[in-house]
Amino acid sequence: MRQAAGPVMAREVGEVGGVDVSVRSKLEPLRGKLVRLVDRGWLRKQPDGRFTVRL
Repeated sequence: MRQAAGPVMAREVGEVGGVDVSVRSKLEPLRGKLVRLVDRGWLRKQPDGRFTVRL
């Protein structure tokens, strides 16, 4: 997240992390983890579904 120039989609995070993003069943658990980080206050989720680092 911090290396990105701006807000990123879960798919982009998966690509950098080495997750097979072409398979939805691999991408959804990653999205769930990102949402948990939003709930804990580490990330911010924008209305369009992109994630950013909370400042």
